[in-house]
Amino acid sequence: MVDGDTIRIGSVSIRLAGIDAPELDHPWGKKAKWELVSLCKGQVITAEVEPDQSYDRLVATCYLPDGCDLSAEMVRCGLALDWPKFSDGKYAHLEPEGARKKHWKAAARQRGHMRTFHK
Repeated sequence: MVDGDTIRIGSVSIRLAGIDAPELDHPWGKKAKWELVSLCKGQVITAEVEPDQSYDRLVATCYLPDGCDLSAEMVRCGLALDWPKFSDGKYAHLEPEGARKKHWKAAARQRGHMRTFHK
């Protein structure tokens, strides 16, 4: 795992579609990464690759062997946010109450306000 919304299979980085997890240096970032590690460890992951790329990563909806959508699981456990720009709100109903306040930096990034924090 790279972080809370990117997995690596071999040398290929895959961005989980439709969600945004905190960066490793943001509050909750390391916890999000380790939750994703816990979900994936020892599992065969199926990736349905989308035509878009995110920087140097493929974008995919990824599933565990039991059919669970990794993006949905990360949002449901409160360690990632739905990103409506890319998901059309697919995961919004899974966000626990207070998740956007908890992950205020990710929420700000979605609104295009991160430059405020880089000054």
